[in-house]
Amino acid sequence: MTSVFLEDLDAETYSAIVAEEGSTVIIPTGATEQHGPHMPLGVDAMLSKAIAGVVAEKTGAVVAPVFAYGYKSQPRSGGGNHRVGTTSLGAAALTGMVDDVVSSFLSQGFAHVVILNGHFENYQFIYEGLDNAVSRARVSSTSSRAVLLSYWDFVDEATLEQVFPNGFLGWDIEHGGVLETSLMLLLHPEKVDMSRVVDHPPAKLTPYDIFPEDPARTPASGCLSSAKGASAERGQLLLDAVTTQVAAALDGELSLEKITLEVS
Repeated sequence: MTSVFLEDLDAETYSAIVAEEGSTVIIPTGATEQHGPHMPLGVDAMLSKAIAGVVAEKTGAVVAPVFAYGYKSQPRSGGGNHRVGTTSLGAAALTGMVDDVVSSFLSQGFAHVVILNGHFENYQFIYEGLDNAVSRARVSSTSSRAVLLSYWDFVDEATLEQVFPNGFLGWDIEHGGVLETSLMLLLHPEKVDMSRVVDHPPAKLTPYDIFPEDPARTPASGCLSSAKGASAERGQLLLDAVTTQVAAALDGELSLEKITLEVS
C-alpha cells in the first residue's frame, strides 16, 4: 500500500524519507470542539488531516499525526469554550506542544516543517511555538524552514461565489456552517447527519468579548450559521481550490518535488 501518513510507516521507511533532500513534514492541527448536532466533535482535526493528506500527495511531503486538541473556542468564532464537548488546551500548553514536536522533527533531519491549521483560535499560539523551534534550529542549521497556514485562507473569491451563490456572509460565522459541512460531506459523509441541521439565521456577533461567557450570545445549536445548502459537490470545489493553492504556495516557498512513498 502507499501512504503519506507517518502513522502508517515503519521506522526504516520513515528514516529514508527524513534523509531525502528537501524532506518536508506537514503537521495538521485542529481541535476537539462542538460543531452543532449534525457533525462530530473532531471536525477541525479531521478536515486538517484530510487536506494535509491531499497536499502531501501533490507535493511529496508526509503528514504527521494530527494535533486533535486546540486553543480555547471563542464565542465569536467557535461558539464558546463553555459548550459541552469542547475540550481545549491553554496557550502555554499548545505553544509548548508545537515547539516540542517541531523541534523533534527538525532534529531528526526534516528540512522543512509545515503546519496546516484547521482551528481559527490556534493560530497565534502555533506561531509562537513554531517561531521558537525554528529559531533554535537555525543556530546550527541555516537551512531549516517552516510554513504556517490556515486552509480557509486559500479559498479564492471565485470558489466562494460558487459555494455561496446567494452571497458569502463572512468567515466569522462559518463555524458549523456550509463550508465545514460541505467538506465533511465530501471527506467523511458517514459522520454527517443533515437531518439534524438547525436552520437559523446567522449569529449577530459583537466586536468584543465578555467574561464570563454568555451562552445566549450565540445560537443554541452551537453553529454560527446554518449548514442548509451544504453538499459534497460544494465540498469538492473547496477542497480543489485549497489543496491546489496550498501545494503551489509550498512549492514556491520550499521548492518541493512530488515523490511516491511505497509502504510495506
